[in-house]
Amino acid sequence: MITDYSDPLIVQEVSPRDGLQIEPTWVETADKIALIDQLSLAGFSRIEAGSFVSPKAIPALRDGEHVFQGIERRPGVIYVALIPNLKGAQRAIESRADELNLVMSASQTHNLANMRMRCEASLAAFGDIVSFAADHPVRLNGSIATTFGCPFEGKIDEDRVLQIVDAYQALGIQGISLADTTGMANPRQVERLVKRVLERVPASDLTLHFHNTRGLGLCNVLAAYEAGARRFDAALGGLGGCPFAPGASGNICTEDLVNLCEEVGIHTGIDLPHLLQMSRRLPALLGHELPGQVAKAGRNCDLHSPPEYIATL
Repeated sequence: MITDYSDPLIVQEVSPRDGLQIEPTWVETADKIALIDQLSLAGFSRIEAGSFVSPKAIPALRDGEHVFQGIERRPGVIYVALIPNLKGAQRAIESRADELNLVMSASQTHNLANMRMRCEASLAAFGDIVSFAADHPVRLNGSIATTFGCPFEGKIDEDRVLQIVDAYQALGIQGISLADTTGMANPRQVERLVKRVLERVPASDLTLHFHNTRGLGLCNVLAAYEAGARRFDAALGGLGGCPFAPGASGNICTEDLVNLCEEVGIHTGIDLPHLLQMSRRLPALLGHELPGQVAKAGRNCDLHSPPEYIATL
C-alpha cells in the first residue's frame, strides 16, 4: 500500500453514454447536450458523450449524431464515442468524435449476449475499424468487458485478459480499459491484475471501469491507483449499468470518487461543488433518485448551524 497520492487521478465522465443507456425515460437531445456542456465546465478532460449503436439495441442513445453536433467543444476536452462496428465508427468520425471506444468481453458468453458474436469475430471486426480510422485524426481505445468476472461464466482467467490486451495492441489500438461490468471485482484481484497489465501498457493509456454493485467500487479505485493506474471511468450520480449483464447496477459515482480524492489528497482538477449541483438536478430530469452519497450528505466541510437550544445551556 502506498501513502504518496501526489499523482493526479484522471476521471473520464461516462454518464452521457453509459449512464443514460438504460434509462427508461427518454432524455431529450437538448438535455444531453446541456449535461455534456456542464461537465466540460466542471473540469473534465475526457467525456464519453454518446454512442453510435443500432437504435433498436440502445434506443435511449439513438440521437448520437445530434448530440455530437450540438455540444460546445472546449479546448483540451476529449469527447469519446462508443462504437460497436465499422458503421458505428464511420458515423462517429463523421460526427467529429475525438476517440472511439471499442468493446469486447473477456467472456465468450457475455460477448455473444452483448455483441451477438464470438470474441474472435469481434477482433476481426476491430481490424477493419483500425484500418478505417488510420486515415482520420481519431484515437482508439479497446475496452475489455467482464474483466474481473462474468455473470454467466463466473471468474475470468487473468491470462485471458492479458491475451486480449496483447491482441488489441497488435491491432494498433492505443488505449486499454479494464471493465468490471457487473461489479464482481475485489481490491486484491484488482491490484494483482493492474500490476500485470501495466507491464504491457503505460499508465497514461490504461483506464479502469468499476461498478458499485457490491459496494466495492471506490475500494477498487484505491487498489488500482495504488497499483499504478491513474485513469478511471465514473458516472454522475452513480448512473448506469449494462443492459446485457444481469445484476449490473450503476457505475461508481463521480462526485463520490472526486470527494474521496479530495479527502485523501489526490488531485483531480474537478470542481466538486459544481458537480454536486449537477447531480442534485438529475432526479428531476430522470424521474428517480440516484445512488450517489455525497450529493445527499454533502462534503465534510459543509457544516451545519448548531441547534438554537445550545445557546441556553
